[in-house]
Amino acid sequence: MKRKALLKNNFGSHLQQVTTTVDDRPLRVLALDEARFGLKSWHRRRWCPCGHRPPWVVQDRYEWFWLYAAVEPATGQSCCLYLPYLDAGCFQLFIDELSRVYADDFLLVVMDQAGSHLSATIVWPAHIQPLCLPPYSPELNPVERWFEALRAALSNQLFTTIETMALALTQALKPYWEHAGTLAQLTGFGWWCDATDNIRTLN
Repeated sequence: MKRKALLKNNFGSHLQQVTTTVDDRPLRVLALDEARFGLKSWHRRRWCPCGHRPPWVVQDRYEWFWLYAAVEPATGQSCCLYLPYLDAGCFQLFIDELSRVYADDFLLVVMDQAGSHLSATIVWPAHIQPLCLPPYSPELNPVERWFEALRAALSNQLFTTIETMALALTQALKPYWEHAGTLAQLTGFGWWCDATDNIRTLN
């Protein structure tokens, strides 16, 4: 708990340290994580007439893929990839995609301490710097809120193939891509946005 409070209180100072290594490129602070989506059904509360048991659809099929996502809570801009595994190889593919999409920016990527994130095989581009969250603190990562909203949108449904699941997830993602302000409102933690706003003011 103390570590989590320290990160919130000192997030601005972490960003200030990073600005000393930034060249003339704009600084963006991204939250990164991965979430698994597959054919095994999951449930959310649903309305039902009083006295009736809600009908549930159940499917236990163990096929899935991973949504790799990075979001800038201050603006709602994001970058996503569907990849088959949660490993260093796929993580490197996503980092390379971030480097391509944000080639003109300096990125501070806030992430958890998953093994694939800390692998010695990862080659970090010169304009991307990682910042690790304290262990066991997913609630500090704004992108987790996005994952919760996406899972809620796809709950209580059955998908016959992994391709139909991917199509449904893409449809759930589209409103956030088209209206970045919605994603900014969902993921914009106060302590996060205060720190990034102060950095912009200083720069």
